[in-house]
Amino acid sequence: MAEVEWIHRHPKAEDLRVGLISWAGTYLTFEAYKSTVTATGKSLSRRQTWELLVSNEHEAQAVVRLKSLRGYYMLCEADGTVCCGRPRSSHHGCFLLRFHRNCKWTLQCIISGRYLECDGQDVFCSSRVLSAYHMWTPRPALHVHVILYSPTYRSYARADHTVGRIWVDAAVPCLEECGFLLHFQDGCYHLETSTHHFLSRVDRLVSQCSAQTAFHLQVRPRGLVALCDGEGGTLYPQGTHLLLGLGSNPMRGEEWFVLQHFPTWVSLKSRCRKFISVGYDAEVCAASERLTPMSLFQYECDSESSTLQLRSANGYYLTQRRHRVVMADGHPMDCNTFFRVHWNCGRIILQSSIGRFLGIATNGLLMANAAIPGPNEELGIRFANRSFLILRGRYGYVGSSSERDLMQCNLDQPDCIQLLPCRQSIYHFQAQGGSFWSITSFGTFRPWGKFALNFCIELQGSNLLTVLAPNGFYIRADRSGTLLADSADITKECIWEF
Repeated sequence: MAEVEWIHRHPKAEDLRVGLISWAGTYLTFEAYKSTVTATGKSLSRRQTWELLVSNEHEAQAVVRLKSLRGYYMLCEADGTVCCGRPRSSHHGCFLLRFHRNCKWTLQCIISGRYLECDGQDVFCSSRVLSAYHMWTPRPALHVHVILYSPTYRSYARADHTVGRIWVDAAVPCLEECGFLLHFQDGCYHLETSTHHFLSRVDRLVSQCSAQTAFHLQVRPRGLVALCDGEGGTLYPQGTHLLLGLGSNPMRGEEWFVLQHFPTWVSLKSRCRKFISVGYDAEVCAASERLTPMSLFQYECDSESSTLQLRSANGYYLTQRRHRVVMADGHPMDCNTFFRVHWNCGRIILQSSIGRFLGIATNGLLMANAAIPGPNEELGIRFANRSFLILRGRYGYVGSSSERDLMQCNLDQPDCIQLLPCRQSIYHFQAQGGSFWSITSFGTFRPWGKFALNFCIELQGSNLLTVLAPNGFYIRADRSGTLLADSADITKECIWEF
C-alpha cells in the first residue's frame, strides 16, 4: 500500500501558552487568592502561564485575550487596574498585541488605549505613550523537548551529527534526531540536539553552550517562532539541501517554524519477541526480529478517556477491519482507530471498539479476537525515538541542585535522565555524570548511585507518563520541591510531562 503525505497536526492548546517577562525580569502572574495580576513571579510555573486567544491577526499585530490556567481572563478596568475575571462585554479584556523587532510584545487595552505595564511588582494600564516599561518578552510555556516544523517546506528540522549540521528535510518526525531541547537562559535561547550539542551562529553544532549559541526568539500566535541573532541575522533553511543557517534574506516566511512538543514514537513486541510491523499490503503482523521504520508507531493518547491511536510511519492509523483483522490503513476520524489502553506490569493491552482485545494469531497477524485478555494479548512497549527523558510536573522540572543533595521537582532548568533499557517498559535511570539514581529509605532520590535500579514507565497520554519506583510506589512531585516515591495510587502529582 502506498504511503500518504504526512499530515502535520495543528498545535494543541498547551503548545500555544506563553509566559510574559517584564522589563524587570519578573513574570506576569495570576494571583488566585485575590483574582489579581502582579509581576512578582521569578520563574515560569502554572500561575505565570497564559493561554493566548486570538480573535484577529494581521501582520505585526493581533487582537487577543489572555486566559490563566484557572480559566479567568486578564481584564483592564476603567481606573487602570488589572485583575482576572469574566469579560462583561465583547471588548472587555481584549488587547491589541503588537510584535516588535526586538522580539518583545506590547499589549494595549482596546477600550482605553492604555498599555499594560508594571513597576516591578504591580501591574496596571495607565499610559497611552509607549515606553520601555510597556515591553514584555514572550517565553513559550510548552515543554523544552520540541520539534521544529517548517510550514514553507512542510518538513521538520533534523540534526545530522556526522557532519555537525541541522537540515530541515525530515518528512516524518519519528527519529530522535528531530527532537531538540530549547533552553531559556539569561533572556536568550539555546538549541540543543539529542546528542547534547548546540547550534552555533556559524551554522555548526558545538559541544559547549556559549554566547555563540545564544539566539533571540520571535514569537507569534499559532505556535510560530523564529530564531535570530539580534544583529539582523535569522535562522532559516538555505540551499537545495535546506541547511539551517543564519542569513539576512529569508523569502516567503521561510524563517518561521511551528514549535511543538516532541511526539512519542514507540515499538511494540509480541510474546514471542517479534516486532509488530506494517507489511507492504498494510497488514499488521508480528514477524520481524529487528526494528525497522515500519515497526515504529506514533503514540497519540487522550489522557482523559484512555483511548489510543497508533499512527504508522506510512501516515495511516492502525484500525480494525472486517474479520477482526487490524490494518494500517485508517484515517484519524475513523472510530475503529481508537483503542482502549490497559497496563499490566509495564506491558500494554489494547481493546478495540467492539470490546475485543488485540493479540497475535497463529499466522502472525494482529487481530482483535480475545474476549478476555491473556499473555498473548500483552504487548511489550519501548520508546523508539528517545534515549533520555525530561520530566516536568506540577511544580517544575526534575533535576539536581547545587543547594540540595536530593533530586528536586520544582526547577526552571531540567536535567536529562538517560534511559538504559532493561526489559519492556523497565529502564535504569542514569544521571548526567554517568552515575545512577539511588533511592533512600524515605522515598527520596539522589543522583550518584553506584548500582542500576529498575524503574517501570507507564504512558498515561501522548506526552504523559507515570513512574513506578523500585520501592513499589509511584514517583510524585511534592509541594516542598522534593521528588518522592511514596504514592500507592496515581494522583495528579504522579503525572509527568515528558
